[in-house]
Amino acid sequence: MSARPGTPASPAAPHAAPDGPHDERAGEVWEPPEQKRVLIVLALSQTLSGAGLAAGITVGALLAEEMLGSTGLAGLPAALFTGGAALGAVGIGRVCQRWGRRPGLTAGYATAGLGSLGVVAAAGLGSVWLLFLSLLVYGAGTATTLMARYAGADLAAPARRGRAVSLVLFATTLGAVIGPNLVGVTGEAAHGMGVPRLAGPFLLAVVAYAAAAVVLGVFLRPDPLRLARRLAEEREAETGAAPPLVTAEDTSTDPAPAPRTDTRKLATGAAVMTFTQLVMIAIMTMTPVHMRAHGHATETAGLVIALHVAAMYLPSPLTGMLVDRIGRLRVAAASGIVLLAAGVLAALAPAHSVPALATALVLLGLGWNFGLVSGTAIVTDAVPLATRASTQGLVDVGIAVAGATGGMASGLVVATGGYSTLALAGGIVALGLVPLLVLSGRGDRTGTGTGSRSVASPSAPGERT
Repeated sequence: MSARPGTPASPAAPHAAPDGPHDERAGEVWEPPEQKRVLIVLALSQTLSGAGLAAGITVGALLAEEMLGSTGLAGLPAALFTGGAALGAVGIGRVCQRWGRRPGLTAGYATAGLGSLGVVAAAGLGSVWLLFLSLLVYGAGTATTLMARYAGADLAAPARRGRAVSLVLFATTLGAVIGPNLVGVTGEAAHGMGVPRLAGPFLLAVVAYAAAAVVLGVFLRPDPLRLARRLAEEREAETGAAPPLVTAEDTSTDPAPAPRTDTRKLATGAAVMTFTQLVMIAIMTMTPVHMRAHGHATETAGLVIALHVAAMYLPSPLTGMLVDRIGRLRVAAASGIVLLAAGVLAALAPAHSVPALATALVLLGLGWNFGLVSGTAIVTDAVPLATRASTQGLVDVGIAVAGATGGMASGLVVATGGYSTLALAGGIVALGLVPLLVLSGRGDRTGTGTGSRSVASPSAPGERT
């Protein structure tokens, strides 16, 4: 942010704050040098945690179906671990708000590791109630994996937030894709320990989440959120201006008012991520059950889920670039259209056709990716540093509740109306994003399509839907 008229720019301007993205001397986007280290550490931890995340996606519904003997309740694990993600998001958000990202994310992964161990024990003992409780605790891993994306954006310049978020998500790809393809290997390991084969991926999750917790606890220094706050305070002291957010119409050069949340933009970003999570979880959860009911092997279902998970995370760099260049709302609207295509294809795909089901699940993952990256950027733009972590935690609670709803409802819908009904309904729900985003874009008085932006970043991407 520039100084008042007639006042020379502070020589410390390049070290002002991550929300003031331009190095006025170099004429280019500037970020704190610590941002590179933060992204590297987050990428390593996400690579590890991705394998843990994939366990519940791949075999959670199958394990419940086997232990409960009911397809109607096969969606219960997804509901439980996404419900656990909601609880985890609250706790992690509060810890991050008070003590920083490092203790919050480390505690989240450590908790998920304990939950994974509990699932393995429950399968070995045949205890349904221990399974339910452990899946709830295991859900902390889902919350932590998602909330790590916010840590990637803490020190990012506004014009690079989409790419920072996408890099953290992209790093999840390796573990998340490898995990489902190790169903057979981990199943054999579990069988050798006297545990049902379907609990094998959760053995991998124990190790993966524990390793991710160690990486963050040891190496995530400096803490990105705490550093971002310190830089913002230094900037305020040097320039006499409060840290953003400041709406675009506040163009006076007087000291800016106290930063505030743009509630309209916050609601838009939250709605995008909530809709996409609801649809993705519902269709994804029941696809392995649908495939096994039609004679496909568990390994085949694992391959389809691996392709789906790859599509959830692998396109992230491209998505982040699109979010930053063509606009948040446009990419968010594209997510609704892609999810509709996924639902229609899944509904029409012959049950025996693995390529058709795999294509539908790839589109499902891609639509989710578009929604999550664009929605995260919208929410981060909307919230000032002072309340950022706690607000993001609350947003992720809504996302997790939507996932729990989708997971629980999916089994009931398939039991009564079939898999095609579920897939088609999900696509129609996702399409509802488009009119919502059109209204949001029209309600933006600044024409940016993202509500407000920092006066320090006039080059932040404009949007229209």
